[in-house]
Amino acid sequence: MLSGWTESERRLDDGAIASDQHALVEQPVVELSAAGALRLAEVYWSEVERSTVGLVRPRVSGDGLELRLLGVGPALLRFGAPRLLADKGAVAATYPIVGGLLTRRAEGTISFRQIAGDRPELVSEIEGFHPTLAARPDAPQWTGELYRQVQARLHSRVSRRYFIRLVREARR
Repeated sequence: MLSGWTESERRLDDGAIASDQHALVEQPVVELSAAGALRLAEVYWSEVERSTVGLVRPRVSGDGLELRLLGVGPALLRFGAPRLLADKGAVAATYPIVGGLLTRRAEGTISFRQIAGDRPELVSEIEGFHPTLAARPDAPQWTGELYRQVQARLHSRVSRRYFIRLVREARR
């Protein structure tokens, strides 16, 4: 089903987080089109809700998407409208991070990609994200432990379940 699972996370000098998860699959899970790119994103956001047993819910708006606790109250994370990529080598949906309680500044992106090949590769990637719960640039590394133990682990768990779900749905 999934093979070649890898993940990495690093803290950049400015305190931003870069995180990525990769898995190889037997066959493409979405078509190489804008619709395929949107499907990658839709399944991820749905898996966020499912993995948190409905505690965190996505809410789509004309400007992008928000993740809210139980779907109400202030946004935990806010994302701008996705930038879609579709060509013969890859399909991707990339959302700019524009705010929310769990971010220190409106900066960075979250991306979902399928890269074509003999064994297509699925990628979930966060770049340039400044989480509220992570260590600040001049703070000791241990001050970011809450981010690593909760938010980073949740993203990794959601990504793994997301990849598995994409494969299962593609087989139908």
